[in-house]
Amino acid sequence: MLTKKDKIVLRGELFRHLDGLVIAPTAFALKKRGVLDEILQKKGATLSVLTEKFEANEGYLNVALRMLCSQGWLSYQVNEKGEIAYGLLPNSTFAFGLVDLYQDVSELLALSGKYHKRKFELAPFRLLEKIMKKYRDNYGLVLSEKEEERFVQEQVLKHIESFIVGPTTVILGMGGMFHKYFMEASFRAEEYHKDPESFRKILDFLAFLGWFVERDGTYRFTDKGLFFAKRASAYGVTVSYQPMFRKVEDLIFGNANALWEVPEGSPEIHVDRAMNVWGSGGAHSTYFRKIDEVIIDLFNRPIEEQPKGIADMGCGNGAFLKHIYEVVEQRTLRGKMLDEHPLFLVGSDFNQAALKATRATLIQADIWAKVVWGDIGRPDILAKDLKEFYGIELKELLNVRTFLDHNRIWSDPLVLTAGRKSESTGAFAFRGKRISNEEVEDNLLEHLKKWTPYVEKFGLLVIELHTLNPNITAKHIGETAATAYDATHGFSDQYIVELEVFKKIAEEAGLPSDTQYFSKFPNNELATVSIHLLKGK
Repeated sequence: MLTKKDKIVLRGELFRHLDGLVIAPTAFALKKRGVLDEILQKKGATLSVLTEKFEANEGYLNVALRMLCSQGWLSYQVNEKGEIAYGLLPNSTFAFGLVDLYQDVSELLALSGKYHKRKFELAPFRLLEKIMKKYRDNYGLVLSEKEEERFVQEQVLKHIESFIVGPTTVILGMGGMFHKYFMEASFRAEEYHKDPESFRKILDFLAFLGWFVERDGTYRFTDKGLFFAKRASAYGVTVSYQPMFRKVEDLIFGNANALWEVPEGSPEIHVDRAMNVWGSGGAHSTYFRKIDEVIIDLFNRPIEEQPKGIADMGCGNGAFLKHIYEVVEQRTLRGKMLDEHPLFLVGSDFNQAALKATRATLIQADIWAKVVWGDIGRPDILAKDLKEFYGIELKELLNVRTFLDHNRIWSDPLVLTAGRKSESTGAFAFRGKRISNEEVEDNLLEHLKKWTPYVEKFGLLVIELHTLNPNITAKHIGETAATAYDATHGFSDQYIVELEVFKKIAEEAGLPSDTQYFSKFPNNELATVSIHLLKGK
């Protein structure tokens, strides 16, 4: 049985794995192009100088270097001229000297893109086997007696380990294999894979990590293995962006549009969306429990104080809307009077495949709802369609959404707030071009103001993702997934700002966060997720 202290240690391993999935290919690309050596030789550099010297895409170079700051390998500051400057830290030279160790996993990442994205294939497995063998020998490293150096060595080794356990864990988790293993007292490789010899080598490595106990060719879970198996979905979102990290060198130094030049109507190529949705679903259950509390309170009020229904913008596969309806139906006073006061449900999404999935989810659950196309940046269109076709006012509904506002399509702010001095430390880009933090705040302000007329009465119930100051992240390695969030969102043109910045801009938009319903996760300075009911005063 794992103790609380044991779980903290294992959770730290998981967070370091997430760091590694994004740091390894990015740092190796920077080393390969000479950026890291340049910073060492010049004892620091500004973003503008590095951009010009290496003919880089400034926005994505900024994302990449800020990631290294979050790992404690560089310092980040805005100098007196307003330029972003990266400085050396005591461990910078030592850390950069280890970056070549990422070559194998970077090659594995590139090679695996040519094969089935969710199966163990022979060619990439042979390279994986080589990596596992080197890892068992600490990649030739003699662990330093100096605490600071040993910390970095173990950090890098965990990054390499992430490419063995991360994708493997996701494949086994999505396929339901971990559940099958758990149901058996013990199992053999040949019972579960067409290539048992190769698969046995993976299981042997996981046994080397302490996930399984092996005896006479049979395997059974340890408590440590069960810990990671039950959290397989925690790897899902970061692993789903591996197609993007295969192109990270091109994004930084080449074609900034490499991910977006696809024929209209073609599937996106920067992310494995099915895997992303699977990973998101597993990770979000904690937040949904808090959402339930808000929904129950709102729909237990006198009927004249309740919204007429719920509109979910970015409804995905409809699971969240289905869940909210069931909470209202089964756990509120409104649920007892649905015949007299039916709940008007709206599922809206920009993606036609998502709309199709939502319809299927709600039909299967026998839930009546309107499923319509919508754009998070154009609430006026949704309001017009609801009024014209269904006779319902958008402002009479409770608007809800999860992890969507930061994923709005970028548009330059129409008005730049005079004297605005951004409090964000984020790195933001659109198609490789750097976007100033002041512009991001003004863009968020204009975005929320578009929604103000429709949500100021009953509110906007939102779960949002946030970045952290890289100096804070660096002091808490193994305690947060902030580096992974910054990387996956930064390179895919999404705009996660710090929690306090988000709250500040919402207030400017006339939508302060209701303190009664506010929550943050974790409930300390490392909060990267928040729940708000934003509504007029």
